[in-house]
Amino acid sequence: MADLVTSLSKEPESPLLRSQPARGVRVLIYSHDTFGLGHLRRSRAIANAIVGDWPGASVVIISGSPVIGNFEFGSGVDYIRIPGVTKLPDGDYRSLNLNVSLDEAVGLRQALILQTAKAFQPDVFIVDKEPTGFRGEVVPALDYLQAAGCRLVLGIRDVMDEPTLLVPEWERKGAKEALVRYYDEIWVYGLKDVYQPLMALDLPEEVNGRITYTGYLRREVPPTPSLTKYPKITKQPFILVTTGGGGDGDDLIDWVISAYESDPDLEQPALILFGPFIDRDKRRAFVERIAKQPKLDFVSFDNKIERLMKKADAMVAMGGYNTFCEALSFDKRTLIVPRTRPRLEQYIRAVETERLGLVRMLSDYKEPRTPERMAQALRNLSFQPRPSEVTIPDLLDGLDRVQERLKALLEPIPLFKPAYHQAAE
Repeated sequence: MADLVTSLSKEPESPLLRSQPARGVRVLIYSHDTFGLGHLRRSRAIANAIVGDWPGASVVIISGSPVIGNFEFGSGVDYIRIPGVTKLPDGDYRSLNLNVSLDEAVGLRQALILQTAKAFQPDVFIVDKEPTGFRGEVVPALDYLQAAGCRLVLGIRDVMDEPTLLVPEWERKGAKEALVRYYDEIWVYGLKDVYQPLMALDLPEEVNGRITYTGYLRREVPPTPSLTKYPKITKQPFILVTTGGGGDGDDLIDWVISAYESDPDLEQPALILFGPFIDRDKRRAFVERIAKQPKLDFVSFDNKIERLMKKADAMVAMGGYNTFCEALSFDKRTLIVPRTRPRLEQYIRAVETERLGLVRMLSDYKEPRTPERMAQALRNLSFQPRPSEVTIPDLLDGLDRVQERLKALLEPIPLFKPAYHQAAE
């Protein structure tokens, strides 16, 4: 305990004195997780890849997800659970479990993030998606770690939002200024030919030079079996319907069930995966409807969903980043039914990747949501090409590129700061 207190009170080490550490590499990952599973699952994939390739490495994930303890991590990875916050239907936020104000919850989270940074003394700090964290909570840690010579990285998914919403949102949060002030590198977990998420921000050329397009993050089947008992329909070719965390997947689930209710000639069965955040009343209503359909069944939650995806013949999904990576990794014919509220992120991704022939899209953004449209789309799944039939260089090289950039960042730092590498074309 005395050593911990000493480490928390000492001044940051000068960056001019910092060099490749004799101890194992230490990476701190911030994943704010105010909603869903996307940020956590992306951070977990990166953390597991790091410890898999770096002997003696340690990775700590800071997360607000209430279900982080349900997931397995590689040896060398651990997590710190900060108090959760949740997004309300009107777009506002509140504390998830604590009976405190949102400001107090954010203050507590901010203090825990800073204390973790001081105690862990990482060599690299990877911030997921939000340059300043949720309501600026990561800024004190950025200040401390920058002074200590820690290398700072912002990692963002391939699509953030439509430019007309992203630009004012980032201006309000001071995100653009944070990119200039803090981050040594910006990793876009996608391809430049698919989408350029920061193009509309009119970033300085210096910041554009820090951007690397890594490619998408390949996923693997977990080495240990799932404890979830799969229904009988998984013993034959089936369609997996997944909405990720499930907190905003009601429309997709309803649409799929209605297709089977209206069209008894649909042959291929479907397994619906609800996710841990689905509303209980809606889940109960869905279960009652599914029970009446012999070609439908459900699973509440599977923390090793990759096994189900590998097993499935095809997939129907909302089109979040992680699900898209999994569809590519397991080479599944996939129908994307993107969410269009409150963001167009999933819709933009679906449009661009359908353009490349990687998936097919069914949307109610501009056309009515009818059972007949879904039933026909489900039939067409069997005839669409697999992602592997489309040749796109570096498509799933994301984790390899992350390792390359991590190695470059951990090279001993000279007395002068080198020019940033050029953005990947």
